[in-house]
Amino acid sequence: MNNQEAINWMSFKEQLLVHPTLDLQFQYAENKWVDTSYHITEIKQAPIVSVDCGGKMNSWTEIIVQLWEPATHQQERAMKVGKALSIIELVEKTLPLNPLATVKIEFGNSGFDTRQMFPGKITADGDNLVVDLRPDSVQCKAIERGGSCGTTATGEECCAPAITKPKTELKNLVVSAECCTPGSGCC
Repeated sequence: MNNQEAINWMSFKEQLLVHPTLDLQFQYAENKWVDTSYHITEIKQAPIVSVDCGGKMNSWTEIIVQLWEPATHQQERAMKVGKALSIIELVEKTLPLNPLATVKIEFGNSGFDTRQMFPGKITADGDNLVVDLRPDSVQCKAIERGGSCGTTATGEECCAPAITKPKTELKNLVVSAECCTPGSGCC
């Protein structure tokens, strides 16, 4: 996935359970907040199965909480953490969520392209429980395993394992044109 320290669903939910009476706020960039009239429109569980550039199969599960911000500001206070927990409870009655799945928050508005972000720091601040969102990034899994990605200075192929290939010495068995005649014993 990436070098960002991801939080799993169980840990995320446990942090919500500790603060049910606080207002749930999301900060998606420096001094930029999801409008207080946001809705949790859906919670998705996405099993991911992939083959990376080094040919290795990978799998993990993500739980994506989608936030929608209405075009017009509708309320002064964000939803209570308890309300978010009631939505989670409703979802989990139908869809058992993997407690070890990586959590992502999906959000976008007219000034911020929709993307999936990781919940970073989750902090109780006065009447608010603030979820600081951090961007996801693309990573090469071959590099994470000690492989390489890209062409090296010597022209080696992309995403080859980081091992030294043994060199094979080729010998010229043909010493003269007469060597390999039938019955000569050279072949």
